[in-house]
Amino acid sequence: MHEPVRDRLVSLRRRLHRHPEPAWREFYTTARLVDEIRAIGVDELAVGPDAYDPADRMAVPDDDLEPWLERARKRGADEDLLERMAGGTTGAVAVLERGDGPAIGLRVDIDALFIEESTSPEHDPAAEGFRSEIAGTMHACGHDAHMTWGLAALEAIAESDFSGRLVVFFQPAEETGGGGCPMAKSEFADGLDYLLAIHVGLDHPTGEVVAGIEKPLAMCHVDATIEGASAHAGKAPNEGANAMHAMGTAIENAYGIPRHADGMTRVNIGKAEAGTASNVIAEHAHMEAEARGETTELMEFMKRRLERTVKSAANMHGCRADVEIVSESPRADSDPELQSLVSEVAGGVAGIERVLPAADFGASEDATFLMERVQDDGGLATYLIVGTDHPTSHHTPTFDVDERSLKHGVDVLVETIRELEHRHPVARTAADGSDE
Repeated sequence: MHEPVRDRLVSLRRRLHRHPEPAWREFYTTARLVDEIRAIGVDELAVGPDAYDPADRMAVPDDDLEPWLERARKRGADEDLLERMAGGTTGAVAVLERGDGPAIGLRVDIDALFIEESTSPEHDPAAEGFRSEIAGTMHACGHDAHMTWGLAALEAIAESDFSGRLVVFFQPAEETGGGGCPMAKSEFADGLDYLLAIHVGLDHPTGEVVAGIEKPLAMCHVDATIEGASAHAGKAPNEGANAMHAMGTAIENAYGIPRHADGMTRVNIGKAEAGTASNVIAEHAHMEAEARGETTELMEFMKRRLERTVKSAANMHGCRADVEIVSESPRADSDPELQSLVSEVAGGVAGIERVLPAADFGASEDATFLMERVQDDGGLATYLIVGTDHPTSHHTPTFDVDERSLKHGVDVLVETIRELEHRHPVARTAADGSDE
């Protein structure tokens, strides 16, 4: 007999935590989610290429997929599901069709990070036996909690007298900005009246809820390859075209790109490699970078400047540069109408002691693709935060969540969905404060 998700929030989150998988490699994770969704019972379940067009994916790795697929197979993942996901088409969409009422989307992310989890006895996952079992990979951003919320909310609505349509997007590849776009372009995003996205923590403590983020940064990931010519570094350095020197110039000049008067901009070179030996002029260099902006337009400005900077530096040193935009995501702000509703709902949830109507995000998220899609189609969207006491920052080896927040997140989501059902349609507020 299937034990209800709501009765095992902690154990389910810990099981997901033990098996982290990075972007487009979430084979076992997806299979585990599908098992849970099938046990809940939904009206439609789409997995991988049935959930979106694989051609719309971004930041898909060129290799490294097969070992993760084989690992999932050895862990007992359903073979039919693995065949469907071959090539890195991971993730799932679950749909409840329950008569007349609003169409509501809920987006949760499922991927992990390339971080080696701490073995310190002061780190609860290590001390209590649910530390990552996959070397060099970890749920260091709370996506294990997000998946637990998504399953528990789906179950609660499935067992209720809800009237309407609920679509839960179990989205892969958030950390690389690769999965939001295909989900947003899919048929499952058609006709949504409302979209809820959610995150745990982000420096908000247990018992606090942010009803909607504002000012997420638009973002792009950029890969650049510089090709030069090798030569003997002692005998004939003049015969080479130094790709490493060109890359160094590109890095220095990238950080010198002027800030923009219209708002916040960011650029960072996060990874750089070049060369083969101390006595060889490097003929090849590779760097991974990102550009961000307070608006989509500002991100585009930084992206163009970064691309021009890299190519100019390569040309200066007699080299050639290829610049690839690996992934990107737009800015999309939460709608005040939904922020107000979530604020009201969260204020009545047991354990929630403080509700912030809004907060600046200051980072980037590809849930903005879904938010933008719903908003462009006339619907409302919000990205809410459920606080948790995390001992260290997100994306660190000792990140963890306060498991009391698991129930908080489920309750806020379920009550918000039911309130949207009862208040539908939630009217937009015009600039003059009147209802549209």
